[in-house]
Amino acid sequence: MQSPRPSQFQGDEKDAKSRFWATYTREATDYDGEFLEKYQSDMDIVLIFAGLFSAVNTSFIVNMQSNLNPDPMSTTNALLAMLLQTANSSFVSQSDPPYAPWQGPSTSVIWVQSLIYASLCASLLAALGAVLGKQWLSNFKRSSRGTVDDRGRQRQMKLDGLRTWHFDSVLQFLPSLLQISLLLFGVAL
Repeated sequence: MQSPRPSQFQGDEKDAKSRFWATYTREATDYDGEFLEKYQSDMDIVLIFAGLFSAVNTSFIVNMQSNLNPDPMSTTNALLAMLLQTANSSFVSQSDPPYAPWQGPSTSVIWVQSLIYASLCASLLAALGAVLGKQWLSNFKRSSRGTVDDRGRQRQMKLDGLRTWHFDSVLQFLPSLLQISLLLFGVAL
């Protein structure tokens, strides 16, 4: 019986290594395709909803902003009454109360404004998370240069990094954050 030559042993080792990386690449490509498709479509949905909802929320904030300032018409009327009273003391009765300075918005207005701003913040935070998620996915998808085993190791390091940072949990929290935003908005109305 002949003992295997060193070059024959190295050739068998190379074939086994090549088969391993070929199998790894095929399995990784299948996994990555499903992984990227799922999360990219989820992030697109979150971004679209967060953008539209933030626009609606902002329009309500702009509309309610006037509740935080004194009514200019009542201030003008009070000042005119004071002028008339000074000019002709018989024209305006003395029983009218003097001009009272504005005391600020009511507590309910402040609560409503706070809830709407909290809703907007939650919506924008969800949009920020979706943008970051898309950037992570783009980085994960980008392939590095080098040999097959170097690229395989780089891909595995990226995948391990996504798992370490709980990528899946973070992205699953974003729709919940949008629901919280919608709840805050609904309570504020």
